[in-house]
Amino acid sequence: MASNGSEFGAVIWRKSSYSNGDGGNCVEVADGVAGVVPVRDSKRPDGGVVMIGAAAWGPFVAALKGC
Repeated sequence: MASNGSEFGAVIWRKSSYSNGDGGNCVEVADGVAGVVPVRDSKRPDGGVVMIGAAAWGPFVAALKGC
């Protein structure tokens, strides 16, 4: 599911520990949103937000680590 992020209000976004410091691979997630994990591109904070179901988050991250 995608969103423009406006319904999240004042959530605090954190950059993935896998993002590097020179502007590449910058993925941010927001904690504390019931039932979903919002994900966005930190280089485009006003762009879209992908919402991943909380139950699917662990398998999603595991699949990415396997790439």
